[in-house]
Amino acid sequence: MIPSLLIANRGEIARRIIRTAKRLGVRAIAVYSEADSGAPFVREADAAVLIGPPPAAQSYLLGAEILRAAKRTGAAAIHPGYGFLSENAAFAEAVIEAGLTWVGPPPSAIRAMGLKDAAKRLMAEAGVPVTPGYLGDDQSEAKLASEAAAIGWPVLIKAVAGGGGKGMRKVEKAEDFIAALASCRREAAASFGDDKVLLEKYIDHPRHIEVQVFADAHGNAVHLFERDCSLQRRHQKVIEEAPAPGMTAETRAAICGAAVRAAQAVNYRGAGTIEFIADGSDGLKPDRIWFMEMNTRLQVEHPVTEAVTGLDLVEWQLRVASGEPLPLTQSEIGLNGWAMEARLYAEDPASGFLPSIGPLTHFKLPTDIRVDSAVEQGGEVTPFYDPMIAKLIVHAPARAAAAARLVDSCRAVEVWPVKTNAAFLARCAADPDFVAARIDTGFIEARLDRLVPDGTPSASVLAAAAASRVAASGGDASPWSALTGFRINAPPSNRFWLNLAGAERTVELDAASPPPPRSVLKLHGQTVVFEDGLAYAFSDEAAVAGAAQAKGDGQIRSPMPGKIVQAPVAVGEAVTKGQVLVVLEAMKMEHALTAPADGVLAELRVKLGDQVSEGVVLARLAEAV
Repeated sequence: MIPSLLIANRGEIARRIIRTAKRLGVRAIAVYSEADSGAPFVREADAAVLIGPPPAAQSYLLGAEILRAAKRTGAAAIHPGYGFLSENAAFAEAVIEAGLTWVGPPPSAIRAMGLKDAAKRLMAEAGVPVTPGYLGDDQSEAKLASEAAAIGWPVLIKAVAGGGGKGMRKVEKAEDFIAALASCRREAAASFGDDKVLLEKYIDHPRHIEVQVFADAHGNAVHLFERDCSLQRRHQKVIEEAPAPGMTAETRAAICGAAVRAAQAVNYRGAGTIEFIADGSDGLKPDRIWFMEMNTRLQVEHPVTEAVTGLDLVEWQLRVASGEPLPLTQSEIGLNGWAMEARLYAEDPASGFLPSIGPLTHFKLPTDIRVDSAVEQGGEVTPFYDPMIAKLIVHAPARAAAAARLVDSCRAVEVWPVKTNAAFLARCAADPDFVAARIDTGFIEARLDRLVPDGTPSASVLAAAAASRVAASGGDASPWSALTGFRINAPPSNRFWLNLAGAERTVELDAASPPPPRSVLKLHGQTVVFEDGLAYAFSDEAAVAGAAQAKGDGQIRSPMPGKIVQAPVAVGEAVTKGQVLVVLEAMKMEHALTAPADGVLAELRVKLGDQVSEGVVLARLAEAV
């Protein structure tokens, strides 16, 4: 076994590799950017080396810096994780030339599978079924348009060097082809430095099915069964599962056998994934599944394979890289139960899935399942890297039970003030069509309206917010036990008015029917209630009637989550328009909040060092007397 390992990655995959390395007695070394100096993976490693500023191009993508860190720390091997330099053949060669062990496939295999057109030709020669299409060198518009028409509409244009959905366009009819081709080429050139494309027949009801393969230096190659990754949004995987629903023994034998042949065709070594596209319109048939591409690395979704096989894929990687044969033969690898993984992103589905950044004032994930997390409470989501902050992995004896457990787990997520897709994930896993396995890669797009929560709070949420306000104001912490709205000569009233995003919400508390308990967080000027993966933030201020009043009410609100670093004006002091009242630090930058008009600082609700959420009232101006 290699004695020490440098992990050329960050976040949850770095933590995942560190866990296995420590269990095996391997010294784990991390590299990190300035943005990750306080990240959990840095603290958990046996040693850590700063390699550059936050942007990946100045840190995690600098192979020379990573090699210097390996030399400085005495690392014997480098594990690239996924993303960044994991499929960079030149970096793999540099690692080997430096006398270090590369925990990954040979550079020749990375190159062979790196270009989609060359990979498809190679797979066809190896007897692996490939999607009908055009892989030629003639890249003229006329030739590509002619080939597209011959394939038949719709067709898919794909960048040969592409990945992650970039440089890909579906074209429905001939008159749209040239414009789509130009767009695809621009994106491919910008993303990969190569605007060459290939054409594929677009498959109706496509299913994305992939097979986990492993090979060693002794001529052994096996598969660890398949995964279904059909639930995608904009070609990015959202929920993955193993095994694939509807997979027959005949089809499994065909697809897994093809995957092993693909690995053998490039003299593969280590962990790899062969991705296939399947026509799911009439079940999974052996003759309706085609090779798409190979990922020459560990996949984000590898935990579902670990769950159904009971194996540690990172351990297998380290053993193979150390020169050992595969730990098991094909007949010794079993399939047990059903596993699903949901990718928890820091993003706001209600705002078009825009990324959400800022401090993690509150970060609570379920504790009864496997969670691979990149962050912890008190940390920060920065704008420099992928917004995936955790993976929720469940395992159960059967698919329906696994889906139900995933729903419960996603609903249990509590994060604030950063927004997440937890409620969206829960709705995906609970959707009747998903439960019935009526899935394809267009599943989410076709049902987006019902999968994205509209943000309307339930009666239980409103009641929990009202109860918290009563308790915070010194009233009975349980308003259900006492009369809170007694009025002379009138029926008692337990009605409360709440401010949710500036809009008034009314709730009437029923002493006879207390609502189910809800997790409630009290922050500066806000009451946050969590329910089913969503967070509802109620302002302690009364809701205003309209925009004009809101602009002229003298309230200074935080435009984003951040930390108070300056408050130079004291309550009662006169201020002039444009004078700085509070300085907020967010994302390593300072944001000065100024007086909108002349007046007097009537109220200051924060102090230096306070962490505040977006939209919180920080100060209030009054007219000068």
